[in-house]
Amino acid sequence: MPVGGYGQRGRVIFSKERLMHLTGKKILILATHGFEQSELEVPRNRLKEHGAEVHIASPEAGEIRGWDKKDWGKPVPVDLTLDEVKVEDYDALVLPGGQMNPDTLRLNEKALKLIRGFFDAKKVVGAICHAPWLLIDTSIAKGRKVTSWRSLKSDLINAGAKWEDQEVVTDQGLVTSRYPGDLEAFSAKLMEEIAEGKHTQRSAA
Repeated sequence: MPVGGYGQRGRVIFSKERLMHLTGKKILILATHGFEQSELEVPRNRLKEHGAEVHIASPEAGEIRGWDKKDWGKPVPVDLTLDEVKVEDYDALVLPGGQMNPDTLRLNEKALKLIRGFFDAKKVVGAICHAPWLLIDTSIAKGRKVTSWRSLKSDLINAGAKWEDQEVVTDQGLVTSRYPGDLEAFSAKLMEEIAEGKHTQRSAA
């Protein structure tokens, strides 16, 4: 059931009775230095607005710094490191893009194991822009409907994914979008999937 409609400039409009529909849900955002600023902040803020508890995880303790369009952006405090994360504590995982961020994480075995752990536990996994690179390295992309930043199209197809040029693509709890212009649709679909709970019919890749 959709959580909202679209208003002017693509902003999602939510009814008052749905504003806290994620109360009790815990969401993890996994990122490192060079994440696209808006692709972390917009989903984080939308999820919090609707009652979810959101934590930022990274290989590094302290702070990670975002990339804001053409230059370094604001730092974001890290709540816990990869060694401290327990998949069972969370309902969903969100992977922001930015070219540097997923390219670094895809070389980190602990990060890849964590992402795969969320997927295997039938939990919602969201990835936007360049973050679907991580769906290749975790073998999640194979056989799944996805979208991404356009330069990843061939990589995803070669990995066995079914790539679509849509603002948001969902495949049994796997939510992907193309770029910052899709963030409101991406966030709305994430919230809808999280509210539905575990995707128990998701088959192994």
